[in-house]
Amino acid sequence: MSEFLSTGTLPDHYQQLAKTVRDFARSVVAPVSAKHDREHSFPYEVVAGMADMGLFGLPFPEEYGGMGGDYFALCLALEELGKVDQSVAITLEAGVSLGAMPVYRFGTDAQKQEWLPLLASGKALGAFGLTEAGGGTDAGATKTTAKRDDGHWVINGTKQFITNSGTDITKLVTVTAVTGEVDGRKQISSILVPVPTAGFTAEPAYDKVGWNASDTHPLSFDDVRVPEENILGDEGRGYANFLRILDEGRIAIAALSVGVAQGCVDECVKYAKEREAFGAAIGTNQAIAFKIARMETRAHVARATYYDAAALMLSGKPFKKAAAVAKLVASEAAMDNARDATQVFGGYGFMNEYPVARHYRDSKILEIGEGTTEVQLMLIAREAGL
Repeated sequence: MSEFLSTGTLPDHYQQLAKTVRDFARSVVAPVSAKHDREHSFPYEVVAGMADMGLFGLPFPEEYGGMGGDYFALCLALEELGKVDQSVAITLEAGVSLGAMPVYRFGTDAQKQEWLPLLASGKALGAFGLTEAGGGTDAGATKTTAKRDDGHWVINGTKQFITNSGTDITKLVTVTAVTGEVDGRKQISSILVPVPTAGFTAEPAYDKVGWNASDTHPLSFDDVRVPEENILGDEGRGYANFLRILDEGRIAIAALSVGVAQGCVDECVKYAKEREAFGAAIGTNQAIAFKIARMETRAHVARATYYDAAALMLSGKPFKKAAAVAKLVASEAAMDNARDATQVFGGYGFMNEYPVARHYRDSKILEIGEGTTEVQLMLIAREAGL
C-alpha cells in the first residue's frame, strides 16, 4: 500500500469505493444534512443507506458478515462522508471503530459470532463507554465498577460523551470498569452490555456545539447484571486493549478530518468562482486565491499522513506514532480550513445552511475526541524518545 504515497494513485477497487461513497454523500447525505443539523435529529434513513452499501462491514471478514475489506477502505469512506457531513461520518466511524472493532480484535469466537454479523450489517449500532466525568485518558480515574456475583458481573457507575449509545438501533455498549486491584493499581476490564439491559440508561442527549445529528449521551449503570462470560478480552486488559483500538481510531479520525479539510476547499473553490465583488469573481483576488491554496496544501499534507499511518498498520508495522501524527495534523487542518472557509464565504459563512458553517462548528471536536491534541503531542514526544 505504500506505493500510494509516491504515485498518488489508488488501486481500482479503492477508487471505485471512494467514488461510490462520494456519489452517495452528494446525492443522499448532502440534501438532508442541514435539516438534521437544525433539528438535532439522528439520520436513520442515511444510516440505513450506508448499511445497505455495506459500509459498516468494510473492514471485517465475510465469515462475520463483513465486506472482506480493510481499515484503509473504511478510511476512504470516512473521508468522502466527512466532506459533506461530519455527523454522518462519525456515526460510521464510531459504529465500526469503537462499536464493532473491539469485539473483532478481542472477542471470543462465540462473541464474534453473536455480535459481528449484526454490527457489520449496520442494522444495529455498538458503542464504547470509556470516558467518565473525571477521567478518560487518565485510566486511574475510572470509577465505574464491575463485581462478580453468582456467575454475573454487576456494573455500577456512569460514562460521558458516548457516541451511538442511545439510538433506536443501539444494541451493544462495551464498558470499561474496575474489576479489581493489583499491586495497588486498578484492574480495568471491558464488559459487553446488551441493549436493553435492566439498570442501563442512556440519559438525555447532550446539547452540543456541533455534530448535532450524531447521537451522544451520558450513560448510567445501576446494578446492571450481565453474564460473567460477557467480559471482552482478558480480565484486567480492558484499558490496554482499548489503547490499541484508539491507535487505529486515530487514523480513522484523521481520514474524516481530511474529508472536512478537502470539503472546505471544494466549497471555497466553487464559491470563489461564482461570487463577484468589485466587478470580478473573488477568486481572482490574490488574497482569496492564496488562502484557498494554503487550505489545499493542508488537506494534501494531512492526507499523506493518514495514508502513511494506514500503510504501516496494514503491513503489521508499528504505527502508534504515525497515527498520532496523522490525527494531530489532520484535525488541525480541518479546524484551520473550516475557519478560513468561513472567512472566504464572509457573511454567508456564518449561516448554518451552508456546509462551511457546519464544518466550523463541527470541526473543533476533531481536536478533542479520541485523544486531544495535547495527548497526540505527548505520544509523539514519547515515541521520539523523550
